[in-house]
Amino acid sequence: MRRIIVIFLISFSGLFLHAQSQQLTRIAVVDMPKVYTAFFRDSRAVRQFEERSAKVQSDIDRMSKEIQELKSRQLDAAQRGEQEESLRLENQVYRRSEFLKDYYTTKTAELEDQKKKLMQSGSFLEQIYDEIRYIAESEGYTMVINLKENNGIIWHSTTIDVTDKLISNLLNKARR
Repeated sequence: MRRIIVIFLISFSGLFLHAQSQQLTRIAVVDMPKVYTAFFRDSRAVRQFEERSAKVQSDIDRMSKEIQELKSRQLDAAQRGEQEESLRLENQVYRRSEFLKDYYTTKTAELEDQKKKLMQSGSFLEQIYDEIRYIAESEGYTMVINLKENNGIIWHSTTIDVTDKLISNLLNKARR
């Protein structure tokens, strides 16, 4: 009987030590663009970025409307039997549509580049990383992943998203 108890205690202590040696990996995710927007929305650089973004969108809307009007005129000319006018307008629609595609691609890349530069400014990143480190260490996270720049994340539980907590902590520190 004593032998069984000793074997049981040795087995139990072995399982306990094995369990203690296993470290649980906890992962959190952060939506950095959301943090950027919430934390720096009132800064001059962000206002300039938003103004530029709005202007680009306005230009795209204006060009799209012009193309739609040209298409409408082209259909009217085709219905009236004016083939030459219809072909001329169709050519204009094509050229303006191609220009719009190029404009959209170029301006979107420029805006993304500007946004990335804003997010990588030294003081911004330093504050963010310090606060992420604090949250991770205080809540036992082993790893924090940028949700928007990691193509490998297919799904995540909202319980591991610390974005709102990060924004709240940053805003509280900024008010001090």
